This record gives sequence, structure tokens and C-alpha cells, in this order.
Amino acid sequence: MSTPYPFTAVVGQSDLRLALLLNAVSPAVGGVLVRGEKGTAKSTAVRALSALLPQVDVVPACRFSCAPAAPDPACPDGPHEAGPGDARAARMVELPVGASEDRLVGALDIERALSEGVKAFEPGLLADAHRGILYVDEVNLLHDHLVDVLLDAAAMGASYVEREGVSVRHAARFLLVGTMNPEEGELRPQLLDRFGLTVEVAASRVPAERVEVVRRRLAYEDDPAGFATRWAGDEAEVRAGVVAARALLPQVRLGDNALLMIAAVCAGFEVDGMRADIVMARTACALAAWAGRTAVLKEDVRQAALLALPHRRRRAPFDAPGLDEAKLDELLDGFDDDEPEPDPEPQPDREPDPEPGPEGPEDPDGGPDGDGGGPGGGVPPQGGGPQDAPEPAEAPEEPRPAEAPADSPDPAKPSAQGADGPEQAAVRASAPFRTRVLSVPGLGEGAAGRRSRARTAHGRTTGSQRPRGHLTKLHLAATVHAAAPHQKARGRAGRGLVIRKDDLRQATREGREGNLVLFLVDASGSMAARQRMSAVKGAVLSLLLDAYQRRDKVGLITFRGTSAELALPPTSSVDAAAARLERLPTGGRTPLAAGLLKAHEVLRIERLRDPSRRPLLVVVTDGRATAAGGAAGEGDPRELSARGARLLAAGGTASVVVDCESGPVRLGLAGALAAELGGPSVTLDGLRADSLAGLVKDVRTATTPAPHTTRRAA
Repeated sequence: MSTPYPFTAVVGQSDLRLALLLNAVSPAVGGVLVRGEKGTAKSTAVRALSALLPQVDVVPACRFSCAPAAPDPACPDGPHEAGPGDARAARMVELPVGASEDRLVGALDIERALSEGVKAFEPGLLADAHRGILYVDEVNLLHDHLVDVLLDAAAMGASYVEREGVSVRHAARFLLVGTMNPEEGELRPQLLDRFGLTVEVAASRVPAERVEVVRRRLAYEDDPAGFATRWAGDEAEVRAGVVAARALLPQVRLGDNALLMIAAVCAGFEVDGMRADIVMARTACALAAWAGRTAVLKEDVRQAALLALPHRRRRAPFDAPGLDEAKLDELLDGFDDDEPEPDPEPQPDREPDPEPGPEGPEDPDGGPDGDGGGPGGGVPPQGGGPQDAPEPAEAPEEPRPAEAPADSPDPAKPSAQGADGPEQAAVRASAPFRTRVLSVPGLGEGAAGRRSRARTAHGRTTGSQRPRGHLTKLHLAATVHAAAPHQKARGRAGRGLVIRKDDLRQATREGREGNLVLFLVDASGSMAARQRMSAVKGAVLSLLLDAYQRRDKVGLITFRGTSAELALPPTSSVDAAAARLERLPTGGRTPLAAGLLKAHEVLRIERLRDPSRRPLLVVVTDGRATAAGGAAGEGDPRELSARGARLLAAGGTASVVVDCESGPVRLGLAGALAAELGGPSVTLDGLRADSLAGLVKDVRTATTPAPHTTRRAA
């Protein structure tokens, strides 16, 4: 077994370390979501946390980690008799992003259940994580059906496994810790709210801190065991601090004044529901216990708000989580601390100086602390927490310029003169709206989502088939029908059926899949006429919001001047696409053919990477073609554009054209392009769901589908 990196050897990231330690003190806080760019010690710190947790007593031979003092009466391995337990370290169980539902919740042997009446259950990761840590790396990439299972288990503290009337229940209370890179997509709001605390982390920009990170990492890789030994004293001290804080926690008093502060802060930031108030109260108590106090102070409430509210405050779509600290201080200014009670015996420091040199705590040349992990947190305000060096003062916030109207250019961005005509500054998008639903025709087999019809693990049952591999969803009627003709030959004597493995039938189900929605946006000079680009950006922004809700991947191609550019490669981060769209300037000629060829190339590569995810091409243009573009070759721009459209249609790409032409006289060029692509054309107004009474219309292709599309629709 490999030696984990010591928790106390992590450089900086004081917010991250504090949030993890508070959950170690009080698991009722509800877990931590760690957001940040890659390479910022997110996973390293989380994996090191388990070594700081106290040991747990478990019933001997119980696969579900029941506590000897209070065993679960419904434990599948029970009933358990009273007696001494076995002490073991708290587990940290990692949930892979690609895990199956049976791996998470456990598996039932359906064949034995039907033929012998035995509940043969193999525990899953939820059972392993009971009374420990469940860690999900890249939690934002987790499949929706696994997210639903996690939500249920986190809410009820138990896991239920049901297969055609056979049911198993076991306790599943765990500390949920997730890490994610926001560039790869955001979390569903339901799962986001289940995390008690959230922390933003970022790599330090201080050279001395970066040097210290590299120095310690190299020392660890050269001799993991020796490096861990040098930090063993620090680890033991923090572990003892966690045990002492846990023992002190029941004595912490949360007074009425502290409760009023919590309520005022949550109401002031307009958070939804009451979970934020409860999490803040638990976090403030844990902070007081960690500091060795029995009274909750204003500084505890402030720190709790910085950790518990950034991901819960009400915000507009595509806004990043965060908290206005000036507003927080304003909300707390009217409150004073309760009269503190005498503290118990002074507690030892919970964590030693985390910044000694690479050779261990005795090295006097340790680097300064890091940046604390982002704007939403802070160092522990209590004297007993980790001792970090003072952080550099923040630069004063620059005044925000007055917003220009939605159809006006950004005054902060001057216009530029391009080679093919004047380039106009980026304009702001108009307000987003609810769009009509566009879906890919046929039946796919892609990742679970909410857009197009597909064969999925969840949904309505449409038939049965012989299982390919492990049976997951039994079709009971089809299984009985397959076994019935053979009962006499198998010597059936009683009331029960004699079932063989060949009789089992897997239920086939139909649900919805997520697609790759590739936006091809015309950014030429003609789109700037009549302030059209503001409305166009608003429409694309609305479609991006729809793609986020339907769990799609998105990509963005723009074309203007003489070429097309892949502004955003296909990604799950709809936020990144919205940011690129907001900065999009306009100007120059219209190389429509180059844009279509660029889309064909991007989709060709994506089919190789992810052949099961079907694409939907959304072309946003007025249909004009005034330049061929370098990739399209020489010739008439309109004919080259028609060739590019026919090439996409021949490949089976489902397309829709959003016609941006406006005014009393219209040329209908976008409609002609849609005909070549084999898909429909909709106007900007027609894209609104309310304009069509919620009509749902499939995107149809006029040409024969490609082979991979035919297989899905079969």
C-alpha cells in the first residue's frame, strides 16, 4: 500500500484545510466541495484527511461497519449481539466517475432470489463508506443516475437496493467530499446544495510558495515513507486536536444572538431553503470547538458564512459562486458577541506551523503560507486553529462602470480596423429566455441526459433481451415466460419456478441522452446591422442555458473575415462557452463555407473520441456568404457554402439553422441553407418556447443517416 502525502505538509490552502478539519470535528457539517483549477492539491489534501480521523469501533465480521454500541437493526448481516467491537481506521472510499450503479449501491443475485428465495447481497461503495469518507473526484462529471443515488443516501442516511420486489436496506452515513474543475462543467443544483461547505482553491502566485510546493513534492516522491515519518509528529498533534475538539463539541453553546446573526446573514443573501442556516449553525459550533471554546462568537458566524454560503446564494445563470464580504460585514455590524462563558483548560494548538522546510518540521527555512484558496474563505479566526502567515492585502476593488444598454457596444473595448472591414466591439447579450426543445431524431445510446430519445439504464421499459454480462434490470414477466415451458422437464415439484440462468431477461428501457451541441455563430459585419448581435447573443445564451439543463456537451465555432475559429472545443463547461460568447466581437466579411467545413472537421474528431454521443449542429446566421475562406478554396462563396452544407448532411449530422435576418425585406438565405443541411430553420422569435406553445420538434435530416446513426435508430 502506498504512503499517502501528509495532510500537514500541504503548502498554503488554509481554507481547504480548515473546511476538511471542521468536517473531521463535526461530520454533521455535511461534507466539502472543493472547486479549483487543476494541480492545486485538491485530491492530495482530501486523501490525506482520512489519516487524521479517529478510529471507529465496528461489529466483528459485519460488512456494513455497524457500531457495537448501537448496531443497525436492519443490517443485512444482523441481528448483532451485544459485545466488544474491533477498532479500525476510518475508511476513505473513492467513487470513480465511470462506476456503475451496482458498484455504488451493491448488487443482488436475482437468480438465487427467484429460485431459492435468498437475499444474496454484495455490498457496494456506500456500505464501505459508512462512518467514513466518500470521495468523488471530478464530481461534476458524475452521471445523473449516480447523482440521484448519492442524493437519496445523503438525505436519508441509508441505502435502498430494490430489484423486482426484492429489497435490501443498510445504513449509509458518510462524509461526502467532492473535487471539481469548474472549467469542465458545473454541478446540478440539487447535488451542490448537499455539500455543507465549499472552498475555492487556486495556485499561489507567490514564487516562494511555489518553490516550497515543488521542494516538498520532490522530497516526498524520492522517499515517501521517510517524508511521512518526518511529518508524523505534526500529524499526531493535529489528530489529537481533532479528538479534543470532538470531545468539546457537545459543550459548545449556540446562543440566541448567534442564531439571529445566522438568520440575518442567510436572509440578507437570499439563500433558498433552510439548509444554509442549519449548516452555518453546525459549522460555527465546530469552529468554536476547534478553537477550544464553548461559546460561538461573531467571528465564528462570519467564517461559517464564508464557507457555507457561496454555493447557496441566489445568482443569475452562469454566475460563479462567491460571497460579497463587504455585505457580510454590513449584515453582522449590528450584532455583538454573547457574553462569553469561561473557557475550559487551554487547548494545545490544533495544527503546527504548516510551513517548515522539506526535511520536516525542524527545518527553520519553511516557506510562507499560500493564498488560502480563493476569495470565498479565510484563515481560522480562532487562536487554536492552524497558524498561517498573514496574507497579502487585497487590492481595492475597482469601481464598476455603468452598464450600457444591451444593444450598445462595450465602451471599455475600442473598435479595431480589420483586414476585411471594420471590427466592432463586443456587445452585451440580451436577456435569456426559455427556448423550444430541439432534439436529434432516432434512438441513441449516449450518456444519460435530457434531450434526445435513447436506450438508457433508467426510463420506461420498452422490451426485454438476453443480458450481456451482469444482469442489472430484470424483466420479470419475460423471465417467467422464458422459464415456463421447461418446468416439467426440470422436475418442478412445488409452487416455485425452477429458474436457470438462460431464462433471465434484461429489461430494455428508453430515456433521454445528452448530446453534443455545436454552435456555429456568424460574427461577420452583417450581424452587427440593426444591433442584431445583441439579440443573437441572447438567443445563443438561452440555448446554452438549455444545454446546461439537459446535460449536453457544447462547443463554439465563430466565423468572420476570411476564416473560422474554434472558439471553444467541445466541453461540459457551459459557463466557459457563455464567457467566450460574451467577448465575441463582430466585423468583416462572411466566410460561411469555412465555418461549415470547420464544423465538419470538429464533429469528425468528436465522433472518434466519443462515438455514442450524437451531435446537434446549431447554425446561427442570416445565410449570407460573401467570402470563401482559406479552407473552402476558391470559387463562388454561395456554392462553396452549399457544398459544405451537403457534406454535413451526408454525414448524418442533425442540424438546425437559427435565421437572424430581420427587417421588412428578407432574402430567405438561411432557409436555403437549412434545406441543404436537411434540417429546419427557425427565426429568433420562433426559437422562444412560448411563441410555439411549448411545441417540441425533432431536427430532421433529409439525407440517409450515417451507419452509426442507423444502428442507434434500429
